[in-house]
Amino acid sequence: MDKRDAGRLNEKVVFDERASQDDGYGNEQDAFVEQFQRRAGFTYLRGGETVVASRLEGRQPIVVRVRRDSDTLKIAPDWRMRDSRNGSWQGADKNRYWDGPIYAVRSIAPTEDRQFLDIMVESGVAA
Repeated sequence: MDKRDAGRLNEKVVFDERASQDDGYGNEQDAFVEQFQRRAGFTYLRGGETVVASRLEGRQPIVVRVRRDSDTLKIAPDWRMRDSRNGSWQGADKNRYWDGPIYAVRSIAPTEDRQFLDIMVESGVAA
């Protein structure tokens, strides 16, 4: 039996979608825009040859479990995820940046009971 249930959603994450925004000078730039926050559970992958190779390259693959709802069903592989417990916004206005972990979303899969989504994310790569 899978032990990753709702009681183990002890992390807080934010999902961002890439969107075009006006830069104030008549041009459009792609930037990530926050969509929603959710409680999540992290499972760090370990053991396989590809996982070990990823770690040697400075990447960390993680499976993130979130409750399935109308917002989380919108998550796509071109989104990114931020760990809001381990980071904050720094700087002012156009020089703002996130100083915590940022993960690229790689794939999304529903669990067998359809109550949760397992999202494969990876740190250390471009989102």
